[in-house]
Amino acid sequence: MNYYFKVLQNYATFGGRARRSEYWYFVLFNVIVSFILAFVDVAMGSSILSNIYTVAVIIPSIAVGVRRMHDVGKSGWFLLIPIYNFILACTNGVAGDNEYGPDPKIIA
Repeated sequence: MNYYFKVLQNYATFGGRARRSEYWYFVLFNVIVSFILAFVDVAMGSSILSNIYTVAVIIPSIAVGVRRMHDVGKSGWFLLIPIYNFILACTNGVAGDNEYGPDPKIIA
């Protein structure tokens, strides 16, 4: 849960690197919250809550994805390549410093 809040605190930080755990825990909690809001929206007969949540987390979602691509030594633009970005998101990051910043495993 700390990773989820860490990503939200770095709301629009596109520089630096994000570990696999930071990225995937954010994705997990994002999916859980989206499902809960979808059930609430169905019960209310509207889709306002899930729409507000989606708009609120779109920038942090892109930002953590870009930082994840940076951790494997790729540009953030690799998020636009559908299957390859998934493979990169699952790949271990570059050990040590790279052009995008210091190794987040060493810092944490």
